[in-house]
Amino acid sequence: MAQLYFYYSAMNAGKSTALLQSSYNYQERGMRTLVYTAEIDDRFGSGKVSSRIGLASPACLYNPQTALFEQISQAHADEAVNCVLIDECQFLTKEQVKALSDVVDSLDIPVLCYGLRTDFRGELFSGSQYLLAWADKLVELKTVCHCGRKAGMVLRLDENGVPFREGEQVVIGGNERYVSVCRKHYKEAIEKGNLQAVDGKAAESNS
Repeated sequence: MAQLYFYYSAMNAGKSTALLQSSYNYQERGMRTLVYTAEIDDRFGSGKVSSRIGLASPACLYNPQTALFEQISQAHADEAVNCVLIDECQFLTKEQVKALSDVVDSLDIPVLCYGLRTDFRGELFSGSQYLLAWADKLVELKTVCHCGRKAGMVLRLDENGVPFREGEQVVIGGNERYVSVCRKHYKEAIEKGNLQAVDGKAAESNS
């Protein structure tokens, strides 16, 4: 029985690596996978999923207008699809999350979604909100704060290492712009307004 999975974490927890490994596991057994990634995130090139450890795979692109159920249904009719994997699933719309649940329920194809749970303000992304509500299985992929605690929050930093309190929800960036921290150090960094609350060594290197 197919299920809808949501693998979530803060940044740099290995989400893309886990997705690529899952896709490879299916393919190794002669099964066909469809991999999707968000059109908006082209840091590593368009039309592929890449991990920080060097793994990569071609991927279909989606944006808020992409009709996922229709695309996947057509691909499945052409040649059986055994699994659908979605990278950067926080960018999905409510309607697209429902469409993925229809892929599971109507086509009996498992769908594995990988993405962030919350943004730099600690607010849920749209895709994450509805995956948390509707997914059959929720799996947290863990990364750690510099203090050793689980990092469940993300700070967005300016060029001087100062955390943003407000701004657009979606600004694409990597380690130069975002850092994953525990809740305690997230609060301290926002309150003090500098990166030193997060990582003294990083603050010294920027001084």
